[in-house]
Amino acid sequence: MSPAHPAPAPQSGRLTVVGLGPGAAELMAPAVRAELDAAQDIVGYTTYVELAGPFRPDQRLLDSDNRQELARARLAFDLAAQGRRVVVVSSGDPGVFAMAAAVFEVLEQADDPAWHAVELAILPGISAAQAAAARAGAPLGHDFCVISLSDNLKPWSIIAHRLRHAVDADLVLALYNPRSLARPTQFADALAILRERRAPETPVVLGRDIGRAAESLTVTTLAALQPEQVDMRTVVIVGSSLTRQVARAAGGQWVYTPRWCSQTRATD
Repeated sequence: MSPAHPAPAPQSGRLTVVGLGPGAAELMAPAVRAELDAAQDIVGYTTYVELAGPFRPDQRLLDSDNRQELARARLAFDLAAQGRRVVVVSSGDPGVFAMAAAVFEVLEQADDPAWHAVELAILPGISAAQAAAARAGAPLGHDFCVISLSDNLKPWSIIAHRLRHAVDADLVLALYNPRSLARPTQFADALAILRERRAPETPVVLGRDIGRAAESLTVTTLAALQPEQVDMRTVVIVGSSLTRQVARAAGGQWVYTPRWCSQTRATD
């Protein structure tokens, strides 16, 4: 009788977290498209999985509700640990208030060595703030910060504290998750903080669904801005004291923030 041969060890799979960009196919990085095309399983929030297509019939689409981030990350690791090639999709950039952090949260807590053996990669995408800024001109041309106004994962007191310091530092602000049905008043509270410390004529850019069929861009001022103008699909860019407007040839205004400060203007 010939000796028994041991079964081959299972091969670890690959898990890639990708950013789809704002939604338009032409704004998706080629490396992201290639990873999606090579995947066996695509995991993500239903809307983003739909944006990530087209897919082949042999590819599995494992979509779920928007608040299932950790469950999606665990599912993706389970599949990749079986040797499968898995992609987790995020809109915008996966590292900006998105799935990359959730993936690392579950990995840090995991005891399964098979999860830690998975080949893991993060592929960036154009963020909502970048997409809205490009449509408007260059409002992020100087120092800026990005703050989520959602208090689902942090208390409002911390958000308000950070807002005050960012405004006092004269940073351009890109505000994510400004207002929802469950949080109807907090954007008004944020506006009150901004208006205490920033001039009424400060330019404000509202980018909603940029890169998708229903996209809209609004340029207004801090004084004129109303909470009802924004929702969860809007990114709000609030200018600094340096932010300016320039007339567009076709009407409306470009918004940009110069690269220099008044005391240190560059010559290059």
